[in-house]
Amino acid sequence: MTERLRTLFIGHTYIDITFLTDRIPTGDEKYVAQDYAVSFGGNAVTAAFCCAKLAEGGMAVDLIATHADDWLGRMFLEMAERYDVGIHPRAVRESSLSFIMPNHGKRAIVRCRDDDYLDPYPQIDVRGLAGLHLDGHQPDAALHYARLCREAGVLTSLDGGSVRHNTDAVLKFIDVAIVSERFCEQMNLSGAQMLDYLRQCGCQVGGVTRGEYGLLWYEGDSGDKVTPALAVPSDKVIDTSGAGDIFHGAYLWSRLARPQEAWSEHFNFASAASAFKVQKLGNEAGLPTQADIARMRQSFAESGARPA
Repeated sequence: MTERLRTLFIGHTYIDITFLTDRIPTGDEKYVAQDYAVSFGGNAVTAAFCCAKLAEGGMAVDLIATHADDWLGRMFLEMAERYDVGIHPRAVRESSLSFIMPNHGKRAIVRCRDDDYLDPYPQIDVRGLAGLHLDGHQPDAALHYARLCREAGVLTSLDGGSVRHNTDAVLKFIDVAIVSERFCEQMNLSGAQMLDYLRQCGCQVGGVTRGEYGLLWYEGDSGDKVTPALAVPSDKVIDTSGAGDIFHGAYLWSRLARPQEAWSEHFNFASAASAFKVQKLGNEAGLPTQADIARMRQSFAESGARPA
C-alpha cells in the first residue's frame, strides 16, 4: 500500500457565522436574516480543510490550531474528524468567533479572538512531511516549523494576509509566499515591488492575490506574470470570504499531488477553486472537489487582467 503524503498547516481556529442580510438592526430592534451558515474558519484552517477534501483520502492533513474546551471547540473537533483533518491543539480559554456579512462581492467581518495561548506549541516530527502551510498566526510556531521544514527539504508555503512582527524572519524559510494586497499596503509597496521584496527574501515562488484581477506572481528568475481570475458573473457571487484561503489550500494540494505540473497550472487550478467558493455561503459549502474545479474551468472564462 502506498504511503499517503503528509502535510502540516498552522493557524488560528475560528467558528464562522456568515449571514445574508440587507441591513443591521440598531437600538431596540430585531431583524431576520435571509440565510446563514455556521462553519470552521481561519486562514490556514480553511486551507487545511480544502486540501483534505481535494485529497479524497489520499493525503494526511495535520493542523496545529488553537482549541478551547467549550462547546464551540467540541463542534470544531467534530468538523475536523468528518474531513479527516488531524488536530494538534494549542489551548486557549475561549473559542474564537467571526461574524461575517457578505455584501455585493465584499464582506464585513467582526472577530472575537482569544490568542492568549495557555500551552507551548505542539511538537511534531517533520520528517516525512511533503508540505507546510502557514498563515502567520501562532508566530512562534510558524517560525519554528518554517525553519525545521526548510532544513528538512519540506516545501514551505505562506499565506501573507497581513504583516506580523516576525514576518521578515519567517520569509527567510519560505519557498512559496502568496500575499494579499493588504500586506502590500502595510509595507507601502506596489504589487511589482512586493514581488521584488519576496525575491530578495529568497522565496522561489511569490505572488500577490488581487481578487477579481487575479494573481500577480513570479517563479525563480522569471519576470512578473499574471494568472487571471475566472469571471464569475456578479449575480452568482454570494460570499467571497474564505476564497483566498481555499486558493491557498488548492494550490498546495495541486503542487504536492501533481508535482510534474507547472506553477501556472497550480495557480489556474486554485483560481477555479476560488471561483467555486464565491458562489457558496460559508466555508464548508465552498470546499470544492476536483470535479467541481474541473466544472468551473469549463464554465467560466478568464477575467481581464489588471496591470501590476
